[in-house]
Amino acid sequence: METNHSYELTWNKRLSILKLLNYILKVIKWGMFAVLGFSLTVFIYFELNEIPIYNPKVAYKFILGKTNYKQYENLAEKLGYLKTDKLLILHADDIGLSNSVNQASFKALKQGLVNSGSVMMTCDFIDDVGDFAINNPNIDLGLHLTVTSEWRDYKWDGVTKSNLITSMLDKRGNLHENKRKFTLNANPEDVKKELQAQIDLAYSIGINPTHIDSHEGALFFDQEIFKTYLDIGEENQLPVFIPKEVAVHFDKSFPKPENVVIVENMYMALPNLEFNDWSNYYLNVIENLKPGLNEIIVHLGYDNEEMQQITVEHPNYGSKWRNLDMNVVSSENFKQAIKKNNIKLVTWKEIQKVIY
Repeated sequence: METNHSYELTWNKRLSILKLLNYILKVIKWGMFAVLGFSLTVFIYFELNEIPIYNPKVAYKFILGKTNYKQYENLAEKLGYLKTDKLLILHADDIGLSNSVNQASFKALKQGLVNSGSVMMTCDFIDDVGDFAINNPNIDLGLHLTVTSEWRDYKWDGVTKSNLITSMLDKRGNLHENKRKFTLNANPEDVKKELQAQIDLAYSIGINPTHIDSHEGALFFDQEIFKTYLDIGEENQLPVFIPKEVAVHFDKSFPKPENVVIVENMYMALPNLEFNDWSNYYLNVIENLKPGLNEIIVHLGYDNEEMQQITVEHPNYGSKWRNLDMNVVSSENFKQAIKKNNIKLVTWKEIQKVIY
């Protein structure tokens, strides 16, 4: 009887172990499905929002919004303001893209409708920007470092000779058409050559850049390319713009360089904004601006034949979009909202003097 009892206990233990193993396998199975489902969701989210992050660690930090950074020490105070002040850079992107963009941007800069801009050195109209910079040396112009060529019919290659930056070019010899293709194909060595060439070209035509930023944010996602972007700024003693969201890159193993300026709140019209809501969007931004360093990025231009041809089949940042941005910054309502909310306008040129 004792033997049978022992046998029953052993068998029961075996059954218990098998049940436990079966449960564990089910947990693992569903856990794998959950991980796969989460990964697929993240991938789809990043693809739909054109966020080419392929490093799992960076993706995880980006999703959670985990940042570990300190703003440039006492930036507001060094600019002559209080920490509680609302500081704002009104910034015009894509200068040099076309005659339409140049004329609108030059007008806005000279009339103080915006107080900063950045130049795409790969485009056909940069000589006019050089002349403008020489004749208006106090105007704040940075470089909109460009590594993508997004328009259907209006393309460009790099400033560097094509055979020296082959990883940055498509089969037709143009810069890749979007951030994803650039991130997947470009190597940091080629990127560094091209970014330095864009800076050198700017100086050669009379532009003394006050900072660097990134066209379409293409330099923000791959960590090695992002480091190259930061290094180029440091080597050329230029403040480097990054939005707060990109500060997820920084941690104990990757500290924030001193010349990096994190814009705590960055605003610009996005593709889901209806054209008839344009003015309300910007006025709402001004009414709800927070203390610290803010930047509103606009894309100026006129809705004319030139811009319509360049932006064909591309309503986002297209011809009408740019004319609406120009209308907003020109409007009395917008100017009065800035005064009413006691907003302090600052420039990258002022920030550059603080850092260097």
